[in-house]
Amino acid sequence: MLDNFRSYQNLQLEAGSNSVVLTGTNGAGKTNLLEAISFLSPGRGLRGSKLSDVSRIGADGTWAVSGRVMTPDGMRQMGSGLLPRRELSSEVAADRRVVRLDGETLSSPAAFGDILQVVWLTPQMDRLFIEGSSGRRRFLDRLVAAYHPSHNREVNAYEKVMRERARLLSDGGSDPVWISSLESRMAEHGVAVAAARLDAIQKLSQAIEKSQSAFPRATLSLSGELEEGLLSRPAVDVEGDFCEKLRKTRSLDAASGRTSAGAHKTDILVRHRGKNMPADLCSTGEQKALLIGITLAGARLSATQFGAPPLLLLDEVAAHLDDRRRGFLFEELDDIGSQVWLTGTDKSLFSQMENRARFFHFSNGKIEAE
Repeated sequence: MLDNFRSYQNLQLEAGSNSVVLTGTNGAGKTNLLEAISFLSPGRGLRGSKLSDVSRIGADGTWAVSGRVMTPDGMRQMGSGLLPRRELSSEVAADRRVVRLDGETLSSPAAFGDILQVVWLTPQMDRLFIEGSSGRRRFLDRLVAAYHPSHNREVNAYEKVMRERARLLSDGGSDPVWISSLESRMAEHGVAVAAARLDAIQKLSQAIEKSQSAFPRATLSLSGELEEGLLSRPAVDVEGDFCEKLRKTRSLDAASGRTSAGAHKTDILVRHRGKNMPADLCSTGEQKALLIGITLAGARLSATQFGAPPLLLLDEVAAHLDDRRRGFLFEELDDIGSQVWLTGTDKSLFSQMENRARFFHFSNGKIEAE
């Protein structure tokens, strides 16, 4: 159910347990619906938008998304949104996201990760391997969270402490004791984040190795001083060294307004195994195929580690695949057992799914079941 979300004033859609195919012209609202579903997970949705930006134009700035989700523990009611200021306590900022589970308000969206795993691919992610590292790091952390439910909390705690340290340094760093305390906490959270990333990459690499996927296999590695340190030294030593480095770079960080080292600098490196070529040097089609292969391997691993396959949101994924690869994709999705939401402008692209998915068509502002 949606209220005042993007192009929707309100919407109630009964999808059932089958996969879902959404078709219609560009701009009809298909991706908006996937984005709404993605807010039933930690983070800022598949577009990474500001909370206030997803509110419907002309509305009062608020929005809400809710859904009934079948989990290994039974049916759960999940909800998220931006509520009017008058409904929030005085301590809560107006742009803070509110999350609810079975009618109870939760302290953080990170708690959603304990209930449901949501994975997505969008056309914007086709440039993942050739743009800046921040997008790849977000992609990495979504993969990690599937195997380490506490990962989002550690990332959020690390970033919060890092911002507080940066603020104190910009103000002149008048309290070195407090700054030292923040650096200790930053080192603790940073090493926990790095350790989870390393473990997830190792497990994902094993899953890719065992995979019989028709999509190209990727070789994965991490570039980050904390991760590299953990490969050869105990975590306590890496934590101590990082804490000392933060102390030595206070002047540099104060002048630049940024933290020069840490878990927020990590990058995931991807190579096309068959060609032994970095992903950023592969063709656009090969990059897309690599990304799909990694996502499918991650979904299989998530089904094992988490106890249930993730919800997959695939926006315009089939459009640039030939008939053979589309067939392989649909077969692999069936094998994983996830509920999959797919979008496309041409219904014929999904003809192989006609007996295994529910089809909805977007036209003239309406959604009709086919």
